[in-house]
Amino acid sequence: MRKPLLDLDALQSFASGVELGSFARAAERLHRSTSAVSAQLKKLEEQAGVPILQKYGRGLEPTPAGEVLLSYARRLLELNDEAVQAVRGAELAGSVRLGLAEDFGEGMLPQALGRFARACPEVHVEVRVGRSLELQRALQAGQLDLALLWRDGSPWPHQDQLGQIPLHWVAASSQPPRTDPRPLPLVLFDPPCLVRRLACDALDQAGQPWRIAVSGSSLAGLWSAVRAGLGISARTALGLPADLRALSPAEWGLPSLPRLELALLRAQTPLPDAAEQLRRILLDSLAERIPEETAIA
Repeated sequence: MRKPLLDLDALQSFASGVELGSFARAAERLHRSTSAVSAQLKKLEEQAGVPILQKYGRGLEPTPAGEVLLSYARRLLELNDEAVQAVRGAELAGSVRLGLAEDFGEGMLPQALGRFARACPEVHVEVRVGRSLELQRALQAGQLDLALLWRDGSPWPHQDQLGQIPLHWVAASSQPPRTDPRPLPLVLFDPPCLVRRLACDALDQAGQPWRIAVSGSSLAGLWSAVRAGLGISARTALGLPADLRALSPAEWGLPSLPRLELALLRAQTPLPDAAEQLRRILLDSLAERIPEETAIA
């Protein structure tokens, strides 16, 4: 008996619907009609030979068999993307210069660059990890092709806007609630720094006294100071170390913080082929990490 071949389009609809919590939203994201997605799910169940979805409240959730299929679906879709990228990138050579804000240096870099290396084995990637302002200046000076960084609202002609990411106050996981009446000790980057300015402005507007307890130019150094209980910092939850935690809104009586705009900036449009290939891989990797509710319409 011939085994059925699972439909990748149907697997994409299935995986997207589960991840978004709504197959109607999945249809919208994938530019398909809801009836087309429903037909794909029905076909997928027929191919699987068992139910893959069950009612839960007003929505649907995977059955135990559906959870197994979901795991394979994600792997198959990722392998499909790698195959397409490898075919398109097999003949590429040269180099690409990439800048990354420190938040992404450890968490995203190995996965994305590993995928790029398999797709474009003859391309050399030069990576610079640093602060957003430094990376934007390097991009302006022609020293980078791409830079993933936090934006300060200044205009830039070539960019992919990736989302508005909430800022949080950050403390050591083991640090008890603060009861000290003295000025709040802060652990922040040296100026000029967008997050430093936003954090201090929020405290000033709330009438909360503060002092800079530790400042520096290395994110790893700042995290070490927070771990040691020397003060609290401000950052997004992306790339946050496991032994630090983002404080919930109004915890410790602290004011809320605004959102930061994340963007992938390009030196030019169109990019050279190798840089464009890396850009696509970075966008795919980020789509898996950034919550749907942060995306810019």
